[in-house]
Amino acid sequence: MALDKATVARIGHLARIRLDDASLDTMVSELNQILTFVEALDAVPTDGVAPMTGVVDMNLRQRADVVDDGGIPDRVLANAPEERSSFFTVPKVVE
Repeated sequence: MALDKATVARIGHLARIRLDDASLDTMVSELNQILTFVEALDAVPTDGVAPMTGVVDMNLRQRADVVDDGGIPDRVLANAPEERSSFFTVPKVVE
């Protein structure tokens, strides 16, 4: 896939990049080189290769997904300016 000047000028416009005629020729050449490299990568056989997010295969430790109050409601409510029945009290915003 080769790009022409009109296509590169359109890409520049969409990216809000000002390209004058001198830099447009250079940009066409550089973008075509990049696309040629990507097409070469597309030719690499990747059948049977598992997708990966990093170079080291590892699993992160995870805690159990349980709902609890954290075990410290008194310490949390100690930071509240006002509390009622173990809840934060806030000003009423809807009448």
